[in-house]
Amino acid sequence: MINANHEELTCDAVAVMERTRDPRLREIMISLVRHLHAFVRDVRLTEPEFRNATAILNEIGKLTSETHNEAVLMAGSLGISALVCLLNNGDNGATETTQSLLGPFWRMNSPRADNGTSIVRSPTPGEPLFVSGHVVDRTGRAVAEAEVDVWHSSPVGLYENQDSGQVDMNLRGKFTTNAEGRFWFSTVKMVGYPIPTDGVVGRLLEAQNRHPYRPAHLHALIFKPGFKTLISQVYDPADPNIDTDVQFGVTRALMGDYVRHEEPSPGDPAATTPWYSLDFTFVMEPGEAVLPRPPIK
Repeated sequence: MINANHEELTCDAVAVMERTRDPRLREIMISLVRHLHAFVRDVRLTEPEFRNATAILNEIGKLTSETHNEAVLMAGSLGISALVCLLNNGDNGATETTQSLLGPFWRMNSPRADNGTSIVRSPTPGEPLFVSGHVVDRTGRAVAEAEVDVWHSSPVGLYENQDSGQVDMNLRGKFTTNAEGRFWFSTVKMVGYPIPTDGVVGRLLEAQNRHPYRPAHLHALIFKPGFKTLISQVYDPADPNIDTDVQFGVTRALMGDYVRHEEPSPGDPAATTPWYSLDFTFVMEPGEAVLPRPPIK
């Protein structure tokens, strides 16, 4: 493989990729090399730019830790995470889906909780929120005995692993659906928040004149054998950044109705006013029940 010119170099690289034993890996690597080489030609990448690019990739790896995942943050900020999600769900992108981004803050071992209990585990001032979820299959039938992992940011926009003022696993919980496919719990209303901007992603957003905010949302990961694991986010349409999510995650199917109430709560008369309620239906698709790799510990 003595290169005569840059076109022949690409042909040689593709030929090497074609030797890959695994068929799917071979398909991916051939396409990757072709697209990367085409990208370099398209933007006329210079040698200093290439060195800077490799340094940035190294920096992303160094910034990733047990409590922060810069690579996942970057994938979301480029729209890649949302694209992969939409192409692999809802009849391969043909229909709407309640599947969404995992995000960089899911943790594997949320504490189990009984339906009706609170996931507020340390003093967390905020407006009360009562959540009622309904898990169904694509025909509308209830999915009973599904494991529902929920988590969200605090009313000041921080997950507990980012905030020393919150106890471990605050605003996280794992529930089980009843025979009607329902689960319910109480918490405090979350707000939109800025993603971490002290690394590579922050510099990119600044260079692009983009804000770093995600609209307020509730995360849910739902697991039941016989179904594809559902990873979802339920967004508050009243959030000022609902149309400009920095992670490109918002879809119509993920819009929740966070209803504001001024009268005392019948379910919890001691709850302060105003309080909010959210009733949302999650639709699971048939498939293999596999948990994702946690982005943090």
